[in-house]
Amino acid sequence: MASQLDVTDDLLSYVRQVSLRDDEVLRDLRELTLELPGGEKLMVMAEEGQLLELLVRLSGARRVVDVGTFTGYSALCLARAIPPDGTVITCDLHARWATIAADHWERAGVAGRIDFRVGDGTRILADLYDEFGPDSFGLVFVDADKTGYRDYYEAALRLLPSNGLVVFDNTLLFGQVVDPAAQDPNTVAIRALNEFLHEDDRVDIVLLPIGDGITLARKK
Repeated sequence: MASQLDVTDDLLSYVRQVSLRDDEVLRDLRELTLELPGGEKLMVMAEEGQLLELLVRLSGARRVVDVGTFTGYSALCLARAIPPDGTVITCDLHARWATIAADHWERAGVAGRIDFRVGDGTRILADLYDEFGPDSFGLVFVDADKTGYRDYYEAALRLLPSNGLVVFDNTLLFGQVVDPAAQDPNTVAIRALNEFLHEDDRVDIVLLPIGDGITLARKK
């Protein structure tokens, strides 16, 4: 069995040269995010943002959810992929990110497609079910508090039709999932989620060992 490549800086640079389709707004938002405390750890990689766009286009989703807005990078990528009359509903516990995010959404011409909501992700997902009903969203991207992932997953499944996708970020958690000494709440929660998804016959899954781990779960 072939082993994974060691992704050096040179190799990553090559991948971006031949694969990444970038623009000024995306670059500016990444650079701004990197300047913030914890920005490097919390920001979605450029390649992951492009993957999200591709998944939305493949799914044909007109309505998607982004749990964990931060500076709005993932919401921006998702909004670029949905039709002009589609909607990205993105949520975060902190309203302070709205100014940074909204400026870049406006510059990219997708602000009208994004609905930013402040509050607990589980509650907002429940509100969306009450508002739109079942089978109403094509994709849910989860990149928020790790201890809440299992609750977000169950709430997301209620919103998705057959073939709908839940996409989780950080499912390798900087490699801590394989460190027996790592028993902090976040690592324990991600390990439990990964093990649960492996046995959950409601979905087809794949955990991709890229970035910090990305898991795709397709509702059957």
